[in-house]
Amino acid sequence: AEVPTGTCAVLVVDKERTLVANLAAANQYKHSHTQSSKIQQVVANAEIFYCGGFPLSTPDGPETMLSICKHAVENNKPFCLNLSAPFLIQFFWEKLQEVLYHADYLFGNESEAAEFSKKQGWECPLPEVALRIAAMPKASGARCRTVVITQGSDSTIVAQNGKVTLYPVPKLEKQYIVDTNGAGDSFVGGFLAKLVQQCEVPECVRAGHYAARVIIQQNGCSLPRAPDIA
Repeated sequence: AEVPTGTCAVLVVDKERTLVANLAAANQYKHSHTQSSKIQQVVANAEIFYCGGFPLSTPDGPETMLSICKHAVENNKPFCLNLSAPFLIQFFWEKLQEVLYHADYLFGNESEAAEFSKKQGWECPLPEVALRIAAMPKASGARCRTVVITQGSDSTIVAQNGKVTLYPVPKLEKQYIVDTNGAGDSFVGGFLAKLVQQCEVPECVRAGHYAARVIIQQNGCSLPRAPDIA
């Protein structure tokens, strides 16, 4: 390969982490790969799509994301998006807006939601921010937009159908927390695992909380052999 695989340095201090990423090959992804017959077959067979926000910062990422968005809308398939990081809102706002227009589910944490609110000039609490994002224009009228904002150990905010629900996070004693790296992505993974089973939002959130709770008790992004969630 001409360009090496991307890497990320993770520094964990007192159970909190910071990241330094080197995108490398990830920055070189070509939209033409998505258009290949092999990948198009994968897209055609998929029933739900999830994209992190980071491809917005790459040359071909927005075009690739939009092609998947349009397929999802045309075929009535849910499209899920993650805000991923405040800097994407700061520096890739227009591209983010294009993709968000197609999103049925939007995930983010409190920092990302606060940055979104700042960019919009909103001065309101996070539950109201979630409601306003959920009410923004949307490509498909087949389903309302659901906005999910995590807040660490504080309640998870879900805005849907003009209503906000707060889901308390089960308490975990501090001595059991090893490494918070991957907590947000694990939450989304748990949420989506139940969503693809056509579960209702409360059950999706419960699975998300479970997955995040498991990952922060591990070193790095490691998992136990089997889950113990019903």
